Order: sequence, then structure tokens, then C-alpha cells
Amino acid sequence: MAQATPLVRKVFESRAFRPIALIALIVIGWELTIQLFQIKPYLVPDPLVVIRQLITDWPKLWRETLVTTYATVGGFLLSALIGVPLAMLIAYSRLVESYVYPLLVFSQSIPKIAIAPLLVVWFGFGIVPKIVTAFLLGFFPVVVSTVMGFKSVDRDMIDLVRSMKASRLQTFLKISLPFAMPSIFSGLKVSVTLAVVGAVVGEFVGANSGIGYVLQVANGNFDLPLMFAALILLSLVGVVLFVLVDRVERVMIPWHASHRDDYYVSP
Repeated sequence: MAQATPLVRKVFESRAFRPIALIALIVIGWELTIQLFQIKPYLVPDPLVVIRQLITDWPKLWRETLVTTYATVGGFLLSALIGVPLAMLIAYSRLVESYVYPLLVFSQSIPKIAIAPLLVVWFGFGIVPKIVTAFLLGFFPVVVSTVMGFKSVDRDMIDLVRSMKASRLQTFLKISLPFAMPSIFSGLKVSVTLAVVGAVVGEFVGANSGIGYVLQVANGNFDLPLMFAALILLSLVGVVLFVLVDRVERVMIPWHASHRDDYYVSP
């Protein structure tokens, strides 16, 4: 028993256990709320029914989840490949900033659900409109965070390396880029979760596959267990992609304070 105690304590204190424990508490609270307030199944389904639906329709749900994931990843990669270089131009050129930045802000006031039908008309009912919609939602956070990162570089540090005869490329690679990397990854984390929303918006408007399509069918049939099962899978896609970006960040900038074990936020 004495040997098992440290092992049990280690499991309870592990980072992986905490979200699992929280999910278990949410499911228990969900079930108790239904039983306590006698909520009808056509309003909120029982969690066991949703789990049974997940198991029963797993092959179909998995197939549709992959479709949504492909669109999400495609839109996210476009956001990163276009957003980061554009943000660098905005950060280092006042002329580009004065022309492009206001246009970007203006574009964000347009609801993407209103643009999605146009994308279907232009690109058809394939995966392209979903990727473009995911890109449109995930693009802006990348640009804003990257611009903020490059504009926040310590000017004294730049003046120091220039006084040491460092070239512009050396200054960028050794000072500006590492300093901006935490902000870039902050934008990428927001972007990847918004890309999931964008992919689903594209599926709502015109698609015959994907989690968004499953949600539409479930809503039309008033199939709440299927709807909740699809929402759970959609949430898992967002969590998995977020964790992947976080892992890449830990590999790319392991020196950052947020990744050190001794780092904590004081109350």
C-alpha cells in the first residue's frame, strides 16, 4: 500500500489526468442535472445515450470527422503560410500597414456565413469552399499576433546588435524572429480553433459530408443524441489540433518562460 501511494499521487498530479477528471465531473454533473430536474430527452439527452450513439455510429462519424479535419488543417496552413509573411510586411513597412491593415480589419466585420454561399458558387460543393472559409476565420488572429510580436521587439537589443556590425538578416534571425515567436504561436493557437469553426460554417452552407453536414441532418431529424455526439467530436478535433500546435511551440521555443516547469502565475 505504501508503494502504491506515490504512484497514485503521481497519477492524480499528472497533467493528463486533470482534464480527464474534469470531463468525468462534467458528465456526472450532466447526468445528475437531468435526474434532479427531470429534463426531457427532447431537450437534453442523457450522456449514456450520447455515448451509445457515438459507439453505434462511430464508423460514419469518424469518416465525417476526417472530412472536417482535412478542411480545417488546409485552412489553418493557408492562414499560417499567408498570414505570417503578410504580417512581417505590415510590421516592417508603414506604407503596407497603412494600405493593408485597415482593409483586414474591415474584412473581419463581414460575417463569414454571408460569404460562404458565394464560395460555393465560385468553387463548387467540394472541399475548397470549406478550406477557404476556415482560412478566412483563422487568418486574422495570425496577422494581428505576428504584427504585435515583431513590433514589440526590444529596440535597445536591436541597436546593440547593429552596433556590433550585425547585418539585417542576422538581426532578424537572431533577435526579431525569436522575440516574435511566442506571439506568432499565440496567433496560431487561436487560428487553429477558429479554423474548425470555419470548416463547419462551410459545411453548413453547401456540403454532403463532414461534421457540419451531420449536424444539419441531426437538426432536421431532431436527433439530439447524434447532434451532441457530433459536437463532442468537433470539440475533440479542436483540442487535438490545439495540442499539436502547442507541442510544436514547445519544440520551437523551449526557452520561453511559459514552457518552463518552474514558471507560474502568481495570484
